Amino acid sequence: MDARLIDFGVIEIDGERYEHDVVIERGTVRKRRKKASKAYRDEYGHTPLSAGESIPWHGNTLYVGTGSYGSLPIMDEVYAEAKRRGIEVVALPTRELCEKLATTKAKDVNAVLHVTC
Repeated sequence: MDARLIDFGVIEIDGERYEHDVVIERGTVRKRRKKASKAYRDEYGHTPLSAGESIPWHGNTLYVGTGSYGSLPIMDEVYAEAKRRGIEVVALPTRELCEKLATTKAKDVNAVLHVTC
């Protein structure tokens, strides 16, 4: 899958540009809906990734792009749910994660990508 963090807040996936966080589920891209996680913003100083969001729990790996500076918090409940399902969580700053996705077939990509901080 061809994914590149173009600039702070802009990501390009297979030639399509997005100016918001995205979820990739088996290669299909959609906007990240973080309403379920906003209640934790004060606690984390940033809206974290929580298990209340629509996370693509498919395959063996969940990729999480933690932003330009790697600042996206991932709640412990996400790791616990991944472990329960037998899924490895690979969390890296988004630019680094995009490089990793370049060697992954689109149908095998299940990811949450944060495009700002």
